[in-house]
Amino acid sequence: MNSFANPVLRGFNPDPSILRVGRDFYIATSTFEWFPGVQIHHSRDLVHWRLASRPLSRASQLDMRGNPDSCGVWAPDLTYADGRFWLVYTDVKRYGLTTVNGAHGASMRDFHNYLVVAPNIDGPWSDPVHLNSSGFDPALFHDDDGRCWLLNMLWDHRPDRGRFGGIVLQEIDKETLRLKGERRLIYRGTERGFTEGPHLYKRDGWYHLLVAEGGTGWNHAVVMARSRSIGGPYETHPDGAVLTAAGRQEGAITRAGHGDLVELEDGSPWLAYLCGRPLPGLARCPLGRETAIQPMRWDEDGWLRSVTPGAQPDPNPPLPSLPPCPWPEQPWDGQFAPGPLPDDLQWLRSPDSGRLWSLDARPHWLRLYGRESIKSHFEQALVARRFQHFRFTASTCIDFDPAHFQQNAGLVCYYNSTKFYYLHLTRDTGGRELRIMSAIPGTGAHDSLVASELPAGPIELCAEVDHQWLRFGWRAKGADAWEWAPQRLDVSVLSDEVSLPGYPNFTGAFVAMACQDLSGAGRHADFAWFRYDARDDAPDQSGSATEMRAVESR
Repeated sequence: MNSFANPVLRGFNPDPSILRVGRDFYIATSTFEWFPGVQIHHSRDLVHWRLASRPLSRASQLDMRGNPDSCGVWAPDLTYADGRFWLVYTDVKRYGLTTVNGAHGASMRDFHNYLVVAPNIDGPWSDPVHLNSSGFDPALFHDDDGRCWLLNMLWDHRPDRGRFGGIVLQEIDKETLRLKGERRLIYRGTERGFTEGPHLYKRDGWYHLLVAEGGTGWNHAVVMARSRSIGGPYETHPDGAVLTAAGRQEGAITRAGHGDLVELEDGSPWLAYLCGRPLPGLARCPLGRETAIQPMRWDEDGWLRSVTPGAQPDPNPPLPSLPPCPWPEQPWDGQFAPGPLPDDLQWLRSPDSGRLWSLDARPHWLRLYGRESIKSHFEQALVARRFQHFRFTASTCIDFDPAHFQQNAGLVCYYNSTKFYYLHLTRDTGGRELRIMSAIPGTGAHDSLVASELPAGPIELCAEVDHQWLRFGWRAKGADAWEWAPQRLDVSVLSDEVSLPGYPNFTGAFVAMACQDLSGAGRHADFAWFRYDARDDAPDQSGSATEMRAVESR
């Protein structure tokens, strides 16, 4: 029987919202602090996907300077109605608990929910309309009577209320795109707790509410409830979760939850959901939360159920009954040209990219302007791509002449401002040198010298990742052999599962080019190319950064 390999969107691509318009399928995923905001991928067979749009690309739509790690854009929801695409999303401005004398007090967080619309998936996308700030994970439901409704989870900051207050519903005025009427609490969730990620569907006179529960770690789950009335009351699915890998910290697909349904033209339901792939023998997922998809079924009692036994996620689902539609392979060759950044790359937080990087200042080079520190939440010159494989080599060629120790540039394996390994070129009193700066939860920050008195001119740098381990190398431009740093670094810490207490961790690892100038002079570094070469033991399942190939099971 023919099958394909999950996940279909590899590397950090969480919280999928899936949509079908005719024969075209779209998945929108969260981008958190990475700019531009929201990734929308496009497919015609549910197997092969390509990046179609990053809609939040202007300062008027999104400015995340100052947003803490793992805040920013959460859980976008993509729908289509009245001849246009609708996208709602949360911009999280604060995350954390208030602690008094060691006890948790009010959990004050700031979530702002917005709506943008566009005539086409690649835009132009409108400026945002603020909807509310009562919680996160907004989603739209377009009813068959023409009315439009907003759902979101309700945040309860009071210390004795459990924070996750249930799912609320409120109508949207389709002319003004603003809320009207009063919000209604329609579902409090189950004993799993952490009820979030709502989506609503209508089938055979029933309103079916899908939510994520159990937290976004090992006990994550997709749960459903239904009602004859949109306002409830909602009856919870008799089987409990309709998809979960609860408690399982090993296996091909774990952490399954936060799903969304789509129906093929023949009416068959498929569920897109987030998942994690732990390193073999180690309960850590440096590739982040990824997106998988698998078939479901509607049973005679009107409830949705998984095709797999025990509501388990399927690492190799059967191919859908759709004509295969692979996209032409157009992998980026790692060279830089004038214009926008290649689709593989994003940067942190700031909509003012001109202060961070340029592809025009030096033709066929990427210029990074040294800004704030590698730990900054405001203005970092850091351009990155996702980890998408357990084994890969990333390399670049850097031309950088620092004047002193406050000017640094190089290659970094980065999760957030508290977790990274940074091979950087700087200058001490004796000349240019290479150092490795590390930030690891539980062990603090470290800085070690790996090479000194480097010759003038461009230097090539590389990061070689092999499952749990990372090593850095360097060589003069055009040299044959790499010189390797003596340290073997534990790259598995660049995952959600390793964190400082109280810090959110919901993203994934990136490998990046970076430049800092802590003197404020804006010293720049130029990068001639940036390559990412996968070395997975298993057959490569991504022809480009966003494409998957079908494989035959035997």
